[in-house]
Amino acid sequence: MSTQPISNQRPPLDLQTRSMRLNTARRNATNYFISALSVLATVLVILPLIAILFYLIYKGASSLNFAFFTHIPAPVGESGGGMANSIVGSGIILLVASLMGIPIGIAAGVYLAEFGRGKPLATAVRFTADVLNGVPSIVMGISIYSLIVLQQKHFSALAGGVALAIMMVPTITRTTEEMLGTVPHAIREAALGLGVPKWRTAISVSLRTASPGIITGCMLAFARVAGETAPLLFTAFGNQFWSFKLNEPIAALPLQIYVYAISPYDEWHRLAWAGSLVLIVLIMVSVTLVRIFANRGVLKGGS
Repeated sequence: MSTQPISNQRPPLDLQTRSMRLNTARRNATNYFISALSVLATVLVILPLIAILFYLIYKGASSLNFAFFTHIPAPVGESGGGMANSIVGSGIILLVASLMGIPIGIAAGVYLAEFGRGKPLATAVRFTADVLNGVPSIVMGISIYSLIVLQQKHFSALAGGVALAIMMVPTITRTTEEMLGTVPHAIREAALGLGVPKWRTAISVSLRTASPGIITGCMLAFARVAGETAPLLFTAFGNQFWSFKLNEPIAALPLQIYVYAISPYDEWHRLAWAGSLVLIVLIMVSVTLVRIFANRGVLKGGS
Protein backbone atom coordinates (compact mmCIF):
# COMPACT_ATOMS: atom_id res chain seq x y z
CA MET A 1 0.00 0.00 0.00
CA SER A 2 1.59 3.23 -1.23
CA THR A 3 1.38 6.50 0.65
CA GLN A 4 1.73 10.03 -0.81
CA PRO A 5 3.67 12.73 1.05
CA ILE A 6 1.52 15.34 2.77
CA SER A 7 2.23 18.88 1.55
CA ASN A 8 2.50 21.68 4.15
CA GLN A 9 1.60 24.35 1.64
CA ARG A 10 -1.89 25.94 1.79
CA PRO A 11 -4.01 25.64 -1.29
CA PRO A 12 -4.03 28.84 -3.38
CA LEU A 13 -6.94 31.23 -2.81
CA ASP A 14 -9.49 31.27 -5.53
CA LEU A 15 -10.18 34.40 -7.56
CA GLN A 16 -13.47 35.16 -5.78
CA THR A 17 -11.86 35.31 -2.34
CA ARG A 18 -9.06 37.52 -3.63
CA SER A 19 -11.57 39.83 -5.27
CA MET A 20 -13.58 40.14 -2.04
CA ARG A 21 -10.48 40.97 -0.02
CA LEU A 22 -9.38 43.52 -2.60
CA ASN A 23 -12.79 45.19 -2.56
CA THR A 24 -12.80 45.27 1.25
CA ALA A 25 -9.35 46.87 1.32
CA ARG A 26 -10.41 49.41 -1.30
CA ARG A 27 -13.56 50.31 0.68
CA ASN A 28 -11.56 50.67 3.90
CA ALA A 29 -9.00 52.88 2.18
CA THR A 30 -11.75 55.04 0.68
CA ASN A 31 -13.46 55.28 4.06
CA TYR A 32 -10.26 56.40 5.79
CA PHE A 33 -9.51 58.87 3.00
CA ILE A 34 -12.96 60.48 3.10
CA SER A 35 -12.90 60.57 6.91
CA ALA A 36 -9.53 62.33 6.82
CA LEU A 37 -10.86 64.86 4.31
CA SER A 38 -13.90 65.51 6.52
CA VAL A 39 -11.71 66.07 9.58
CA LEU A 40 -9.44 68.36 7.56
CA ALA A 41 -12.41 70.38 6.26
CA THR A 42 -13.78 70.69 9.80
CA VAL A 43 -10.43 71.95 11.07
CA LEU A 44 -10.16 74.45 8.20
CA VAL A 45 -13.61 75.82 9.09
CA ILE A 46 -13.10 75.96 12.86
CA LEU A 47 -9.52 77.23 12.82
CA PRO A 48 -10.36 80.76 11.52
CA LEU A 49 -13.16 81.05 14.08
CA ILE A 50 -10.81 80.07 16.89
CA ALA A 51 -8.19 82.50 15.57
CA ILE A 52 -10.72 85.36 15.50
CA LEU A 53 -11.94 84.54 19.01
CA PHE A 54 -8.42 84.44 20.46
CA TYR A 55 -7.50 87.67 18.67
CA LEU A 56 -10.59 89.35 20.12
CA ILE A 57 -9.61 88.10 23.56
CA TYR A 58 -6.08 89.40 23.06
CA LYS A 59 -7.23 92.87 21.92
CA GLY A 60 -10.34 93.34 24.04
CA ALA A 61 -9.91 91.47 27.32
CA SER A 62 -7.58 94.11 28.74
CA SER A 63 -10.29 96.77 28.34
CA LEU A 64 -12.98 94.85 30.19
CA ASN A 65 -13.74 95.99 33.71
CA PHE A 66 -16.72 96.56 35.95
CA ALA A 67 -17.26 100.07 34.59
CA PHE A 68 -17.56 98.72 31.05
CA PHE A 69 -20.75 96.84 32.02
CA THR A 70 -22.22 99.53 34.30
CA HIS A 71 -21.36 102.93 32.78
CA ILE A 72 -22.55 104.68 29.65
CA PRO A 73 -20.05 106.05 27.07
CA ALA A 74 -17.85 108.86 28.31
CA PRO A 75 -17.86 112.26 26.55
CA VAL A 76 -15.34 112.91 23.80
CA GLY A 77 -11.88 113.51 25.21
CA GLU A 78 -12.50 111.75 28.52
CA SER A 79 -11.16 108.31 29.30
CA GLY A 80 -13.16 105.46 30.75
CA GLY A 81 -16.84 104.89 30.20
CA GLY A 82 -18.57 101.73 29.14
CA MET A 83 -21.28 100.22 26.98
CA ALA A 84 -23.95 99.31 29.51
CA ASN A 85 -26.67 101.15 27.60
CA SER A 86 -25.59 99.49 24.35
CA ILE A 87 -25.75 96.00 25.89
CA VAL A 88 -29.26 96.66 27.21
CA GLY A 89 -30.31 98.25 23.91
CA SER A 90 -29.10 95.26 21.89
CA GLY A 91 -31.05 92.97 24.20
CA ILE A 92 -34.24 95.00 23.69
CA ILE A 93 -33.88 95.15 19.90
CA LEU A 94 -33.09 91.44 19.62
CA LEU A 95 -36.00 90.58 21.91
CA VAL A 96 -38.40 92.58 19.72
CA ALA A 97 -36.95 90.99 16.58
CA SER A 98 -37.25 87.47 18.01
CA LEU A 99 -40.81 87.97 19.21
CA MET A 100 -41.84 89.03 15.71
CA GLY A 101 -39.54 87.02 13.45
CA ILE A 102 -39.49 83.56 15.07
CA PRO A 103 -43.30 82.96 15.17
CA ILE A 104 -43.75 84.25 11.61
CA GLY A 105 -40.85 82.18 10.28
CA ILE A 106 -41.99 78.97 11.99
CA ALA A 107 -45.60 79.50 10.88
CA ALA A 108 -44.49 80.03 7.27
CA GLY A 109 -42.30 76.92 7.40
CA VAL A 110 -45.15 74.83 8.80
CA TYR A 111 -47.44 76.03 6.03
CA LEU A 112 -44.91 75.19 3.32
CA ALA A 113 -44.18 71.71 4.70
CA GLU A 114 -47.60 70.61 5.95
CA PHE A 115 -50.35 72.49 4.13
CA GLY A 116 -49.00 74.21 1.04
CA ARG A 117 -47.69 71.40 -1.11
CA GLY A 118 -48.48 72.08 -4.74
CA LYS A 119 -50.29 75.35 -4.02
CA PRO A 120 -49.38 78.59 -5.84
CA LEU A 121 -49.28 80.50 -2.55
CA ALA A 122 -46.63 78.12 -1.21
CA THR A 123 -44.50 78.70 -4.29
CA ALA A 124 -44.80 82.45 -3.82
CA VAL A 125 -43.90 82.21 -0.12
CA ARG A 126 -40.88 80.01 -0.86
CA PHE A 127 -39.68 82.35 -3.61
CA THR A 128 -40.11 85.40 -1.37
CA ALA A 129 -38.12 83.74 1.43
CA ASP A 130 -35.29 82.89 -0.94
CA VAL A 131 -35.20 86.45 -2.28
CA LEU A 132 -35.26 88.01 1.20
CA ASN A 133 -32.45 85.69 2.27
CA GLY A 134 -30.20 87.29 -0.33
CA VAL A 135 -31.15 90.94 0.19
CA PRO A 136 -28.24 92.98 1.64
CA SER A 137 -28.81 94.16 5.18
CA ILE A 138 -28.34 97.82 4.28
CA VAL A 139 -31.17 97.55 1.74
CA MET A 140 -33.37 96.15 4.49
CA GLY A 141 -32.47 99.09 6.70
CA ILE A 142 -33.27 101.64 4.00
CA SER A 143 -36.61 99.93 3.32
CA ILE A 144 -37.66 100.04 6.97
CA TYR A 145 -36.43 103.62 7.13
CA SER A 146 -38.84 104.53 4.33
CA LEU A 147 -41.74 102.48 5.67
CA ILE A 148 -41.55 103.18 9.41
CA VAL A 149 -39.01 105.87 10.33
CA LEU A 150 -40.23 108.43 7.81
CA GLN A 151 -43.84 107.75 8.79
CA GLN A 152 -43.09 108.16 12.50
CA LYS A 153 -40.72 111.08 11.78
CA HIS A 154 -38.14 109.72 14.25
CA PHE A 155 -35.85 106.74 14.78
CA SER A 156 -36.91 104.05 17.21
CA ALA A 157 -36.02 100.69 18.73
CA LEU A 158 -39.20 99.27 17.22
CA ALA A 159 -38.03 100.10 13.69
CA GLY A 160 -34.72 98.39 14.40
CA GLY A 161 -36.50 95.31 15.73
CA VAL A 162 -38.72 95.14 12.64
CA ALA A 163 -35.71 95.33 10.33
CA LEU A 164 -33.93 92.51 12.13
CA ALA A 165 -37.12 90.44 12.35
CA ILE A 166 -37.59 90.57 8.58
CA MET A 167 -34.01 89.40 8.17
CA MET A 168 -34.67 86.46 10.52
CA VAL A 169 -37.84 85.25 8.81
CA PRO A 170 -36.41 83.67 5.61
CA THR A 171 -33.74 81.65 7.43
CA ILE A 172 -36.23 80.32 9.98
CA THR A 173 -38.82 79.60 7.29
CA ARG A 174 -36.55 77.54 5.07
CA THR A 175 -34.99 75.70 8.02
CA THR A 176 -38.40 74.84 9.46
CA GLU A 177 -39.57 73.54 6.10
CA GLU A 178 -36.48 71.37 5.66
CA MET A 179 -36.64 69.97 9.19
CA LEU A 180 -40.34 69.12 8.91
CA GLY A 181 -39.56 67.39 5.63
CA THR A 182 -37.30 64.95 7.51
CA VAL A 183 -40.14 63.80 9.81
CA PRO A 184 -41.29 60.32 8.66
CA HIS A 185 -44.74 60.24 7.11
CA ALA A 186 -45.55 57.15 9.17
CA ILE A 187 -45.68 59.32 12.30
CA ARG A 188 -48.19 61.69 10.70
CA GLU A 189 -50.26 58.79 9.39
CA ALA A 190 -50.34 57.19 12.84
CA ALA A 191 -51.66 60.41 14.39
CA LEU A 192 -54.22 60.89 11.63
CA GLY A 193 -55.29 57.28 12.00
CA LEU A 194 -56.07 57.92 15.66
CA GLY A 195 -58.40 60.74 14.66
CA VAL A 196 -56.09 63.65 15.46
CA PRO A 197 -56.83 66.69 13.23
CA LYS A 198 -54.18 67.66 10.71
CA TRP A 199 -53.45 71.00 12.35
CA ARG A 200 -52.98 69.30 15.71
CA THR A 201 -50.73 66.68 14.12
CA ALA A 202 -48.58 69.40 12.60
CA ILE A 203 -48.19 71.21 15.93
CA SER A 204 -47.99 68.36 18.44
CA VAL A 205 -46.28 65.69 16.35
CA SER A 206 -44.36 67.14 13.42
CA LEU A 207 -43.12 70.31 15.15
CA ARG A 208 -42.14 68.45 18.31
CA THR A 209 -40.22 65.83 16.36
CA ALA A 210 -38.35 68.42 14.30
CA SER A 211 -37.86 70.89 17.17
CA PRO A 212 -34.07 70.41 17.56
CA GLY A 213 -33.45 71.35 13.93
CA ILE A 214 -35.93 74.22 14.07
CA ILE A 215 -34.26 75.61 17.18
CA THR A 216 -30.92 75.41 15.39
CA GLY A 217 -32.38 77.46 12.53
CA CYS A 218 -33.74 80.05 14.97
CA MET A 219 -30.35 80.35 16.65
CA LEU A 220 -28.65 80.67 13.28
CA ALA A 221 -30.98 83.53 12.35
CA PHE A 222 -30.48 85.14 15.78
CA ALA A 223 -26.70 84.96 15.52
CA ARG A 224 -26.84 86.43 12.02
CA VAL A 225 -28.77 89.55 12.97
CA ALA A 226 -27.17 90.09 16.39
CA GLY A 227 -24.10 91.69 14.84
CA GLU A 228 -25.81 93.67 12.07
CA THR A 229 -24.97 97.36 11.99
CA ALA A 230 -26.29 98.72 8.69
CA PRO A 231 -30.02 98.17 9.37
CA LEU A 232 -29.71 99.80 12.80
CA LEU A 233 -28.01 102.88 11.37
CA PHE A 234 -31.22 103.68 9.47
CA THR A 235 -33.69 102.57 12.14
CA ALA A 236 -32.49 102.58 15.78
CA PHE A 237 -29.80 105.20 15.03
CA GLY A 238 -28.11 104.87 18.43
CA ASN A 239 -28.13 106.75 21.71
CA GLN A 240 -25.42 107.85 24.14
CA PHE A 241 -27.71 107.61 27.16
CA TRP A 242 -30.07 105.11 28.77
CA SER A 243 -33.21 104.40 26.78
CA PHE A 244 -35.83 101.72 27.37
CA LYS A 245 -38.73 102.95 25.23
CA LEU A 246 -39.51 101.27 21.93
CA ASN A 247 -40.59 104.56 20.39
CA GLU A 248 -37.23 106.30 20.89
CA PRO A 249 -33.72 105.94 19.42
CA ILE A 250 -31.78 103.32 21.32
CA ALA A 251 -28.16 102.27 21.64
CA ALA A 252 -26.88 98.92 20.40
CA LEU A 253 -23.55 97.14 20.64
CA PRO A 254 -22.93 96.97 16.86
CA LEU A 255 -23.68 100.70 16.51
CA GLN A 256 -21.41 101.65 19.40
CA ILE A 257 -18.62 99.44 18.06
CA TYR A 258 -18.98 101.08 14.65
CA VAL A 259 -18.81 104.61 16.13
CA TYR A 260 -15.75 103.76 18.20
CA ALA A 261 -14.00 101.90 15.39
CA ILE A 262 -14.12 104.81 12.93
CA SER A 263 -13.10 107.39 15.53
CA PRO A 264 -9.55 108.85 15.68
CA TYR A 265 -9.13 108.08 19.40
CA ASP A 266 -7.06 105.13 20.63
CA GLU A 267 -9.18 104.87 23.76
CA TRP A 268 -12.30 104.37 21.68
CA HIS A 269 -10.53 101.80 19.50
CA ARG A 270 -9.69 99.86 22.65
CA LEU A 271 -13.32 99.98 23.77
CA ALA A 272 -14.43 98.87 20.29
CA TRP A 273 -12.35 95.70 20.64
CA ALA A 274 -13.84 95.10 24.08
CA GLY A 275 -17.36 95.59 22.73
CA SER A 276 -16.69 93.14 19.90
CA LEU A 277 -15.53 90.54 22.40
CA VAL A 278 -18.61 91.07 24.58
CA LEU A 279 -20.90 90.81 21.55
CA ILE A 280 -19.37 87.50 20.44
CA VAL A 281 -19.51 86.07 23.97
CA LEU A 282 -23.13 87.13 24.47
CA ILE A 283 -24.15 85.47 21.20
CA MET A 284 -22.30 82.26 22.09
CA VAL A 285 -23.75 82.12 25.61
CA SER A 286 -27.33 82.83 24.50
CA VAL A 287 -27.20 80.24 21.71
CA THR A 288 -25.68 77.64 24.04
CA LEU A 289 -28.24 78.21 26.79
CA VAL A 290 -31.17 78.01 24.40
CA ARG A 291 -29.85 74.76 22.90
CA ILE A 292 -29.32 73.24 26.35
CA PHE A 293 -32.79 74.06 27.65
CA ALA A 294 -34.41 73.11 24.33
CA ASN A 295 -32.68 69.72 24.30
CA ARG A 296 -33.78 69.10 27.88
CA GLY A 297 -37.35 69.88 26.90
CA VAL A 298 -37.17 67.51 23.93
CA LEU A 299 -35.70 64.71 26.03
CA LYS A 300 -38.34 65.14 28.74
CA GLY A 301 -41.09 65.18 26.14
CA GLY A 302 -39.68 62.07 24.48
CA SER A 303 -39.38 60.19 27.74
